[in-house]
Parts: sequence; structure tokens; C-alpha cells
Amino acid sequence: MSNPPPKKAIRNPGGGAGGPAGGPRGPAGNTVKFARRTSSGRYVSLSREDIDMEGELAADYTNYTVQIPPTPDNQPMMDPASVAMKAEEQYVSNSLFTGGFNSVTRAHLMDKVIESEVTHPQMAGSKGSRCAMPACDGKVMRNERGEDIDPCECRFKICRDCYLDAQKEGCLCPGCKEHYKIGEYADDDPNDASSGKHYLPGPGGGMMNNSKSLLARNQNGEFDHNRWLFESSGTYGYGNAFWPKGGMYDDDLDDEGGPGGGGGDGMLPEQKPFKPLTRKIPMPTSIISPYRIFIVIRMFVLIFYLTWRVRNPNMEALWLWGMSIVCELWFAFSWLLDMLPKVNPVNRSTDLAVLKEKFETPSPSNPHGRSDLPGLDVFVSTADPDKEPVLTTATTILSILAADYPVEKLACYVSDDGGALLTFEAMAEAASFANIWVPFCKKHDIEPRQPDSYFSIKGDPTKGKRRSDFVKDRRKVKREFDEFKVRINGLPDSIRRRSDAFNAREDMKMLKHLRETGADPAEQPKVKKATWMADGTHWPGTWAVSAPDHAKGNHAGILQVMLKPPSPDPLYGMHDEEQLIDFSDVDIRLPMLVYMSREKRPGYDHNKKAGAMNALVRCSAVMSNGPFILNFDCDHYINYAQAIREAMCFVMDRGGERIAYIQFPQRFEGIDPSDRYANNNTVFFDGNMRALDGLQGPMYVGTGCMFRRFALYGFDPPRTTEYTGWLFKKKKVTTFGKADQGETDTQSLNSKGAEDFDAELTSMLVPRRFGNSSALMASIPVAEFQARPLADHPAVLHGRPPGSLTVPRPPLDPPTVAEAVSVISCWYEDKTEWGDRVGWIYGSVTEDVVLRWATGSVEIFFSRNNAFLASRRLMFLQRVAYLNVGIYPFTSIFLLVYCFIPALSLFSGFFIVQTLNVAFLCYLLTITVTLIALGVLEVKWSGIELEDWWRNEQFWLISGTSAHLYAVVQGLLKVMAGIEISFTLTAKAAVDDNEDIYADLYVVKWSSLLIPPITIGMINVIAIAFAFARTVYSDNPRWGKFIGGGFFSFWVLAHLYPFAKGLMGRRGKTPTIVFVWSGLISITISLLWVAISPPEASAGGRGAGFQFP
Repeated sequence: MSNPPPKKAIRNPGGGAGGPAGGPRGPAGNTVKFARRTSSGRYVSLSREDIDMEGELAADYTNYTVQIPPTPDNQPMMDPASVAMKAEEQYVSNSLFTGGFNSVTRAHLMDKVIESEVTHPQMAGSKGSRCAMPACDGKVMRNERGEDIDPCECRFKICRDCYLDAQKEGCLCPGCKEHYKIGEYADDDPNDASSGKHYLPGPGGGMMNNSKSLLARNQNGEFDHNRWLFESSGTYGYGNAFWPKGGMYDDDLDDEGGPGGGGGDGMLPEQKPFKPLTRKIPMPTSIISPYRIFIVIRMFVLIFYLTWRVRNPNMEALWLWGMSIVCELWFAFSWLLDMLPKVNPVNRSTDLAVLKEKFETPSPSNPHGRSDLPGLDVFVSTADPDKEPVLTTATTILSILAADYPVEKLACYVSDDGGALLTFEAMAEAASFANIWVPFCKKHDIEPRQPDSYFSIKGDPTKGKRRSDFVKDRRKVKREFDEFKVRINGLPDSIRRRSDAFNAREDMKMLKHLRETGADPAEQPKVKKATWMADGTHWPGTWAVSAPDHAKGNHAGILQVMLKPPSPDPLYGMHDEEQLIDFSDVDIRLPMLVYMSREKRPGYDHNKKAGAMNALVRCSAVMSNGPFILNFDCDHYINYAQAIREAMCFVMDRGGERIAYIQFPQRFEGIDPSDRYANNNTVFFDGNMRALDGLQGPMYVGTGCMFRRFALYGFDPPRTTEYTGWLFKKKKVTTFGKADQGETDTQSLNSKGAEDFDAELTSMLVPRRFGNSSALMASIPVAEFQARPLADHPAVLHGRPPGSLTVPRPPLDPPTVAEAVSVISCWYEDKTEWGDRVGWIYGSVTEDVVLRWATGSVEIFFSRNNAFLASRRLMFLQRVAYLNVGIYPFTSIFLLVYCFIPALSLFSGFFIVQTLNVAFLCYLLTITVTLIALGVLEVKWSGIELEDWWRNEQFWLISGTSAHLYAVVQGLLKVMAGIEISFTLTAKAAVDDNEDIYADLYVVKWSSLLIPPITIGMINVIAIAFAFARTVYSDNPRWGKFIGGGFFSFWVLAHLYPFAKGLMGRRGKTPTIVFVWSGLISITISLLWVAISPPEASAGGRGAGFQFP
């Protein structure tokens, strides 16, 4: 080894993956292997002594290493350690883990999970050969493709348990009685990670299918290498070489992108120009400047108007003037809180090409182009399959599994807080259907990747599709999806029939036992009516007929790996006629899918949805520990496959380590075209949230939010800014030091713990905050490190070395899953800070309906997390925005009073002002014009429609006089009287194909919330009729006051129009109650008319003329 290191090696010392699996390196930071070519064409690694013995011939091959990929005639044996690892993974994926309080964690090996056949090798209960050992019916170990693993050259079929027993008894193969070995060339194992160098297998993944070798034989029966290369696009070797002195090949490498790509411009990373992943696009000055000016104008006009109103009381009706002035003062204050945070809205764009270049393109630090993106754990929560249809949850899971993100970096966790077998088997069916759906989406770039939504799209499905087999594939997948829906919808009956059959069998067994023992059959003990799984065992969760330890709120913790973690390398489908669709050029791997139902016991407060989310945080930290977490409700899905990549652009960009979460906007389906009730909520998501993004970020709305795991643990970012004093001066604060960019994650984390990120947290207090799980505590610094952006430029102050996340994650083993079961037990959070300082905060009943949102806002306002007591890191306008979030429900009190003022004015004959003078009319006109101008400009910069803005204004009044009012009452009862608020799960509708998708929008369901808006509407209509009749028959008609009161009544009724139209019934079908109400109103108006004593007609004519004051 006399050759000096090449120039490119000097430029990038430590050019390996740089992960925890990195092994010893040479002086230049590179790993060197010595190899000799044998007569068979393979290269055998040699030691230094072998090199010395070879003499001068060593110079011909000492600097060259080539790895030969497996071919149909060259099938290397597997390492026993690798076989054992795959066996443990297979055992984990085929086992149902249960455990909890005062119980031992058990792993129940399941022969099958669902009634239908499972084909995907990653899925639990997938089919496989039987073990060849006598009296053993276990399944043979399988590889990533689902093919049998033969740990011995004799191809003896053996299961995981028998293989482990054989290792304990001398490591002898039960078939040939020889020691297990890994083949002729043990030192040349391409999967050896101890050397610090990581190799990719040849195209097609691991071992090739032996059936293909038959197609690649020539007429003499010998293997035809040329034919195999042509038919399979195979390769015969890949490797690395030391570059000669002087870098004579540098020019060629630069032209081709250097070794492994990534560019060969000869520049150090810090010398390259920094490419941002995101860009902030300010609003056009022609729109935002007038918007800000009109805000200022309207603010001063309101000040002058309110001053004038206070100085000019209506002496004729002081009570009416007082009510109106108090309401108007509050409305002005509320409007100011709403508008001030909107002065700096922004748009943002991402550059996915740069993301791919930085994280997934071959480079000196990532020679094989493995993904260097951080992991992501996706949470889906559900609680009741009766109110939340399992088909909806299943299609949500499918959209997550099909997302365009590295498969090995993605994991999906489903929290079933009801512990229902129906949800469990529905998730298993979804995992089975994903075997077809996910590769189909990848092959044809399907959008959206939720099957129900995709197949419901109107229009030409072939638009933009280039493959000739798209129509055929789509037709087959559509047929499979229809069958999938039939299976899902038939699960309740299937589970019931199966349970009845097994329970009847148990009854017969008991009766037979009584007869054999001579007991009296009349005294037969009652057999529990259990709920049975597909493999003929009891379901450990909630039973249809409640029983001890099997009821809602009383069952063990359940954990099932539905889809085991995928292999680190691509696995392409086989071109086989038996396959439904040709996936030979598609990566068929699926992300990891885990079913979780936390333990529930009587006497423990399980803290509703927030408790389930915190259980998911702990469980995922132990199993996959993705540094980012994305949570969904069961009826929300990913409607853009690259949405996750776009979110990663923000957190992986310069300064991204200071971002705690990214909130995705929500889009809704099944809404009538006119959006009568503002269900799209576009003003909030496209207006308010975009405005907050221009400050310090939008608010969390409960679903569709990607969190930094480290932030959920309650830690501060590495760098932050504090605003102090009356003038809110900025002060830079560093919470923990800058990382050494040259360290690998293992080196930097071995000496770190959770206490290193918080000055108040000592090693003794860590269990007090996070619990007693050592695995959970050890995962915290790892999650913090992996969430850092790349340190590929000096401008990145707190980054990680490039290539540090290219190392495959460690496999799942039973102890890891057992630890995950323990952290979801009912007792784990006792005497910890979960729900107080760590994770989702307890004590709020916020859910995804208007009443729950408003109630949660009231609770936040009265809590220690309100805007007044918030951290000094909130800038002034962000604090104003959060104050508005907590205070907006209280507007309902003033809004309710103000909606009755026009009617009171019309009934009494007085108005809020004594006369409609010029000053009042000018103020009113200016306020109205500025409101319209602000609305038009807001529509311009937010991109919403004017109709959406108007619908939002209408719904503001409707919700303000109904749901928000009740939310204030509930919040005050809880704060002042300690009365807890019941939690009601929102029912998610599942619409059949033949039903009207807008049916639920037109159904009137009675609720006490309807009383205030109905009362307001009826009283204002009656008041207008009453005032009009009185004015017409008056000796001295006062039309000015009638028009003033009538104008404001019309304003109220215009806002209530969608509500009144909803009462009219479904699509113009007027219910009987409307005719009853109409009759009552007509009778009432007639009686009022009769009660009025019209003046007698005079000679000059009846009544006075029509005149204004």
C-alpha cells in the first residue's frame, strides 16, 4: 500500500456512510480491501500476510475490490447472523404482543390474521412453506421477497424456532448434520457492515428467483450469461478503485459526475453556493400596501366613530344606546385582534429538485445514493368503529403507505382506542390490499393516492398517463378495490358468525365435559361469549359482549406489526404471469405498519385522544424513533403524494432546526358546490393561517400537522429569540451549544443525554419527566440529532454530517416490541410530566367540530398557556393572534345582544342614535366601504373566492349565536364550578356509492344549539312587519328610524340566510314544520296589525306622507 490517497479522498476524509455502523478506517479515512481474482471469476479478500507472500504479483490487484452480485448460477449462502436477524423480524411481524398492568408481556404467534389469503412477504400471517422438522408445523423463514430462506447448502426447510434450537445444540443442520456455514468465501460478504463500507446489491435486490435461471440456459443446458444480462438487465460486478497518482481520470469523472455522481467540480462543500430548499414569496406591493392602508384608515375611523357615539347619547332610549355602544366597543376590539396579525401574509415555495440533489443523489459522502432524509412516523387515531367507519380509516392508511417518501424511512401507527377486533382486521385487510395499490400508484404516478377519492374523480383518468398498460392496470385495481370494500363492509358479520361458531363449540365442549364427569347439565357454568380472531383464539381487546378484561376501558395493551420494516434496498416485482399486474420495474416494498391499542383499566384517567397520542409518541420512539411525527384523524388523508417531501424542505433548510411543526391546510370532500355552511373553511386556512405564517407560524388545528419529536418532548430549539420590554426588543438566546460537524451520530450521542438539552433537567429528573423506560430516554438525543439539517455549508449552524442517515435502521426484535408494550400501559404516565409538559397537554376536550374548537379556546384562555402568560419568545403580533384564538368565543355574548337590538329598535320605535344625521351616515358609509375594500383585497392576496369570504362572514354570525355561546357557558362552568365537560366523539359519515354525497348537509337534526338563531330570525322578521305596519298607519310616520332599524335587521337576516335555507329541508323539499312556522308568523303579524289602532281618515287624506327626517 504505497500509493498515496487520491485527491478526492483527501477532499472528503471519511467518505463512507459515516453512520454508527462505520468501522475502522485508514489514515486517509477510507476503508481498503485487498482482493484476488480466482479462477471462477470471483474476488477473494486477502490479509496483509497473504499480500506479502504473493510478492510482486500483489501490485496487480491490491488496490481493487469488486463485489459480484448474485446471479441465477451464483447463489451465495446467507450469514447465520443475518438469518437469525430475519427470523426475529419474521417472528415479530407474525406475533400479537399483549401486556399491561400487573401482567406479563406475551407474544401470541398468529398463523393468520384475516380470513383472506395474505401474499405480501412483509405482512403478518403471509403464506410460507412448512418446517421440515418432525412434529413441527411452523412456517419456514422467508426473505424480503417472501421466498424461503435456506440457512444450509442442503436446502433443508426449517422454521425460526427450530433454527434457534439447532444453533444452541452445536449449530448443526438437522438435514445434512453439517455445521451451518455461509459459503466458500466468508470474508467477501457484501453485507458486512463492520468494515465501514456499505454495498448495494445488484439490480433486483437480493437472491434471484431460481425460476429465471431456466430461461437463461442455452441449448447445451449451460448458463448463458449474455442472455441473462439482456433479459434481466443484470450486472456482473461493481466496485471501487484507488485513483492513480495525479488523478489522471479526474477529467472523465468530472464529466460523468465523479464516482457515484454528485458532481466533480473539485470544490469543497463549504465552497459551493448554498442552494435553499424553500423560498419566501412576499405579497405583491400593489395588493398588500393598500390592504395595510385600509386597516389603518378603518382603525382611525372606528376610533372617531366610537368617540362620537359616546359623546352623543340617545336620550330618548339610553338603554338601547348603552347596549349598542358596549357591543360596538367589543366588536372594534375583536376586529383589531383579527386584523393586526394579517399585516404580513406570505407565500412559500419549495424546491423538490434540490431536496433530491442533497439527500438522495450519489455523492462522496453518500456514494450509493441511499436516502439521507430523516425518518417520519405517521399517526392515525380512531376510537369507535361504529362512529368512525373502518373503511374510511383503511383508505386513510392506504394514502399514507403510498406517499412518495423513502419506504424505509416511513412508518405508520394506527391507534385504536376502542380495542375493537373490527378495526384490527380492517387494518390487516388494508395492509393486504396495499400490496397492489401502492405499487400501482408508484408505477403510474397516481394522484390522489386514496383509492376511494381517486376512483370517484370525474373526468378522463388517462390524462397525462404515458404507459400503455395503464387502462388494463386501472381496471384490475378497481376490481380489486371493489372486492376490498366488500370484504371490509362484511367484516362485522364475518366476525359475529365466527365468534358465534366458536362460542357454540365451547358450549358443546363444556356440555360434553359435564356429561363425562357426571355433573348435572342443569348446573352448567356460563361460558363467556368471547370475540374470536381468525386463527381461532380469543381477541385480547374489547369483546362484543363485555367481560372482565375485555370491555371498553378495561383491556390489555395490544401491539401488532402488520407490515414489518422493509429491507433497506429496493425490491422489484417479478414479471410473472401469475401476478395481477406487472411490477417488474416498481419497488414493491411497503412502509412499516403497526396496530396499537393502549391498555385501559378502571380507575385510571386515560385522557381521551391526547392520552392516545402520547402513547403513540412513546411506542413509536421505541420501535422506529422517526425524528418527525405527522398526525391524522381517521377521516383525513394525504391528497398529494409529495406533501411530506415539501414539509421536509422546510425543516431541512437552513434554520430549519428552529421549526417546531408544520401545519398542512385542510381540504374537504363531499361539500355542496355552493358551500352553504362554509365547510371548506378556506378563509381560515388560506387567509388567517397564511397571515400567521408571515409572523412566527400558524397554529395547530388538531390534524395534518408534522411535529418535530424533540419539540413534543418539551425541549427548546438550539437557538431562539426573546422579545422583552415595552418596545419588545430582540435578544438572541442559545439553549444548547453548536454541534461538532465532524462527529458522527454515534460519537456525539454516546456522551449525551436528555439533560444536556435543558439546564433545568438533571439526570435524576429525567425519569420523573419521561418515565422509567431506558429505551425511550436513549431515543431522545438520537431523535434530536437525526432531525438536524445537513451541515453542507458554513451557514448551517446546527447540522449533522451528510450521509449520517444512510445506514439502515436496526431490525425489530421481540425485546424492542415488548418495551413498546410497556410504554403504552395504563400506569406508565403516573408521576411523570406526560400531558403537562411533555407531549399533548391534558385537560382539553378539543375535537373536530365547531363547539369543541370554541370550548377548547375558552379553556386555553383560562389556563396558564394563554397569550398573556405565554413565553417571551412570542413576538407582539403573534401574541395578539393567540389572544384572539382564546378570546373569540366571548364575542358570541355581544353578538347575541346586538342581533336583538334591531328588533328592539323596531318594536320600541327608537334607534341607537337619536337622529340619522349626516355625521352618523358618513361614519357608517366609511366603515362599510373600508370593510368592502378590505374584503376584496383579502380575497386577492389569499387566493380565495369572494363567495367564500361572504360565506365565512355568514357562518361567523351563525356559529357566534349558537355553538360559541354554548362553548363559553361550558368553559365558565368548568373553570368556576369545576364541572367537567363530556367528550362526544364526532361521527364520520361513510357514503355508499348510490347515496347522495350531500345528504347529511340537508338533514335538520334538532339540537338546543338551534334555539338562539331561530329565535333571532323570527323576532327580526316579526319586528320588521310590526314596524312597517305601525309606520304606515301612524299620524306622524317616522320612516328614518324604521329604515335604520330595518337596515340592521336585514343585515342580521342576510347573515342567517344559509341557516334559514337549511331549515327549509333537503334540496327544496320543504318539511311540514316550515309551513307550521309560517302559519304562526302570519297569525302573529295579523294579530299585531289588528292591535294597532289606525288613525281615522281625514279630509285631506289618510295618514301622512313619506318623508325622511
